[in-house]
Amino acid sequence: MSYMLDKFLNYVSYDTQSDDKSSSCPSTKGQLELGKKLVADLKEIGIENAVQDENGYIYASIDGTIKDAPKIGLIAHMDTALELSGKNVNPQIIENYDGKDIILNEKYKLTNEEFPFLKDLTGHKLVTTDGTTLLGADDKAGVSIIMTIAKYFMGNRDLKFGDIKIAFTPDEEIGRGADLFDVKRFGADFAYTIDGGPVGELEYENFNACSVSVDIEGKAVHPGSAKNVLINALLLAIEFNSMLPVNQRPEYSEGYEGFYMLQEINGTAASAKMDYIVRDFFKDSFQAKKDLLNEIGDFLNKKYGHVIDITIKDSYYNMKEKVQPHMEIVELAKNAIEDVGLTPIIKPIRGGTDGASLSYKGLPTPNLFTGGYNYHGRYEIVSVDLMEKSYEVIKNIIINNAKGNN
Repeated sequence: MSYMLDKFLNYVSYDTQSDDKSSSCPSTKGQLELGKKLVADLKEIGIENAVQDENGYIYASIDGTIKDAPKIGLIAHMDTALELSGKNVNPQIIENYDGKDIILNEKYKLTNEEFPFLKDLTGHKLVTTDGTTLLGADDKAGVSIIMTIAKYFMGNRDLKFGDIKIAFTPDEEIGRGADLFDVKRFGADFAYTIDGGPVGELEYENFNACSVSVDIEGKAVHPGSAKNVLINALLLAIEFNSMLPVNQRPEYSEGYEGFYMLQEINGTAASAKMDYIVRDFFKDSFQAKKDLLNEIGDFLNKKYGHVIDITIKDSYYNMKEKVQPHMEIVELAKNAIEDVGLTPIIKPIRGGTDGASLSYKGLPTPNLFTGGYNYHGRYEIVSVDLMEKSYEVIKNIIINNAKGNN
């Protein structure tokens, strides 16, 4: 598996952090640069049809050795998260991890007390950050696993398998990964995103999601003559946020519980802006959360005059509705996980993947694990042993998919 690790270490050297303030696709140049590298690597293993389109999406196809099997798609994203820089990543390799606390640098460490899953990785080969950046295993681990799968099937044409479709997407972390994805060009009957976390995870439910902008126009006057005139936009922002239910913040939610999250707040006494994300698994409660935001805005507008404008934009929806009619692809993955001696962990994604939007575009796309943990921050870590397990699961999926058609 040195090929997979070598690719991973190379890919994390590319700064591919996406930018939610950019309107271009991809939103950053680094994603284009990594895309060029991925096309070159695909061609190096013999996939001559690999191409990067005008929006930075990578498409490639491996012809199967049998023609009647359903066409399987494998998808991962090239960009990394916004919470911490992905520039100048300095990965640290730990051979045969001893189960003790992991020192990233003099200030930061992964402790067993805070991260109890570490004990399950004893004996594994791990890759961590140096504590100054994120690692980029989300989702360059997925990219590297797919590249290794591609190399395997290109080199083993004696096996019986159907067509394999490969795609690498930009801007997944800012909710745009599937926006310009060409499902028809991709040509798969169904797909899997390789974008999950801990070993054995198999997911076909995710949040319904929207972004919310709250624009507040206060009335600024000199504080010395402010009585009965001043409307402080910053205090209005605080008042607005205080009217949202505290127990529906992400730090107090788990499982199927949704949340409101204040992402950013900026402003002065004259004007302020707040950006939220809202998440919920169920359509009715998702709508109820959006309704409450508007009701709070209406209440404050009646109280102070028209001072608040709210813009709500849906981002993606729960893929469960679109995957359930095709549960055979979930069973295919479940059986493949069991075949490598693992217990499938089927649970909802407390987040989103490209698979959510792709499922609504007619391409049912559950999500599979990569072996990474603590995504989106300096404590990010990936087990190379578990990346290998993911690789074995995907290999089984492809081979088992063909068994009923040869």
